[in-house]
Amino acid sequence: MLKGLRIALAAGAAFATAGAAFAADRVQTKKVTVSVDTLATGLDHPWAVEVMPDGAYLVTERPGNIRIIRDGKASEPLGGVPEVSARGQGGLMDVALAPDFAQSRILYFTAAIANAKGSGTEAFSAKLSADESRLEDVKPIFTMAKFTGGNIQYGSRIAIAGDGSLFISVGDRGSRDRSQDFKDDAGSIIHVNADGSIPADNPFRDGAKALPEIWSKGHRNPQGITFDTADGKLYTVEHGARGGDEINLIEPGKNYGWPVITYGRDYSGAKIGEGTEKAGLEQPLHYWDPSIAPGAIAVYRGKMFPEWDGDMLVAALKFQLLSRMQRDGSGKFTAEERLFEGNYGRIRDVTVAPDGALLMVTDESDGALLRVSRAANQDG
Repeated sequence: MLKGLRIALAAGAAFATAGAAFAADRVQTKKVTVSVDTLATGLDHPWAVEVMPDGAYLVTERPGNIRIIRDGKASEPLGGVPEVSARGQGGLMDVALAPDFAQSRILYFTAAIANAKGSGTEAFSAKLSADESRLEDVKPIFTMAKFTGGNIQYGSRIAIAGDGSLFISVGDRGSRDRSQDFKDDAGSIIHVNADGSIPADNPFRDGAKALPEIWSKGHRNPQGITFDTADGKLYTVEHGARGGDEINLIEPGKNYGWPVITYGRDYSGAKIGEGTEKAGLEQPLHYWDPSIAPGAIAVYRGKMFPEWDGDMLVAALKFQLLSRMQRDGSGKFTAEERLFEGNYGRIRDVTVAPDGALLMVTDESDGALLRVSRAANQDG
């Protein structure tokens, strides 16, 4: 068990980390009893967590920091992170480790970046230095073609395909019609190789009908994207307006409808678009009304919770919960179980660790890194 410590960092933040500092919570769910351990607190609006090969945790903070939590200690922010536009919903967002990270030390991250024209979503590759103090060789591999004003709806998460290429979600930036402009990256799922080049299987590779990096369009603000490792299918979870949060199965060249069709309404209560269905536009696999404000999505394929095999896990901000979307053998949703509602704050990220435990971060000024494992004294 890790030791409880408080570490004063240069920025003045105080971190409480690891096991002995916090008593684990025991929570009974419908199928299994789980233990929720707080691994760290004092994080500044953490956005994403990844597990490093030695079991340490790499965590992004929206104001622009990346920290490593290892052996009960939280590092100072890594150097070399580019300046981000940490305004509104913008800032440093997702991080993903290259499949060969153990050898290459390559990682990827997304951020809201500002220039003279406004701000937009950008994705980078970088190398973690040997002493783990900084990022080196930081390179942009995707930059929105059009930067604009405003500071909302950037997306943005990363899913890495089996061939090492990257799928990057990009929001509509608060300008809904951009999602139907195929010469605009806003409201899209982007597909690029690890070096930023265009993959051979992209549906608009020639650039005639759409920007060549676009994989799909018609998205509002997809803040979760993941592959199901069992079948290779790609899924997103997306913010609606007032209602209309969606889970979508993402396929090349398809249009997911926003804002022409939606199950949500404007925040004023006014109707959006033409209804809920239209020929040529895709239907969601599931939608929520009222909205849960989804933060991330994972398909559970771990060994720790066989009861959850194939289920989708969706982090939710609004109701401060983790939604377990139960699926049958055909992939159809059959039930929803809402876990931890109101217990830990706004859950921004959820990911499945190599041992099958869940890792979550809470989007708070005193944010936490949480681990959900199988409680002791159970079968399985």
